[in-house]
Amino acid sequence: MSDKLHKTKGIVLRTVKYGETSLVVTIFTELFGIQAYLVNGVRTSTKKGSGKANLFQPAAILDLVVYHNELKHLNRIKEFRWSAIYMSIFSDVPKNAVALFLIELLTKCLKQPESNPDLFHFTEDVLLQLDKSNGMVTANLPLFFATHLPFHFGFRIDDNYNGQNNFLDLQEGFFVSEQPRHPHFLAGR
Repeated sequence: MSDKLHKTKGIVLRTVKYGETSLVVTIFTELFGIQAYLVNGVRTSTKKGSGKANLFQPAAILDLVVYHNELKHLNRIKEFRWSAIYMSIFSDVPKNAVALFLIELLTKCLKQPESNPDLFHFTEDVLLQLDKSNGMVTANLPLFFATHLPFHFGFRIDDNYNGQNNFLDLQEGFFVSEQPRHPHFLAGR
């Protein structure tokens, strides 16, 4: 089975130096889910310009042309460029901290290289909103992301809250009218 070229978007999750000039980059791709890529020669400076390792910062959204072979654990990137250029995430310390939290949480949740375009688009949208956000939105974005992320993995809480159903049964995932007999619940106060 040969490597085929594919165009996809990707969100950089992690970068590790490899050798003198290369990187091993873990990227959450739109087409293939979480993937590892070897990128040669991006850590060198030439007469024409500096290396392009700065494109592989965590949370960067890239347009990629990649070689993909399902039998390989480490594929290669043929072409890469910014898909979205952030105005403030990499320079604003609170926004950068939030972006790194989102990426770390996403990395902990993604274990298998399976396609999940809805999760990709959700994450991409949250990062783009973070870049445009004010202080209040930035402060609440980690909670928003953490509560909406489980939905993309099949875990959700039914929104059946009302005056009678005011105990959130965390084991069952919905609100109930009486206190559950187990300790895994939240009470509305």
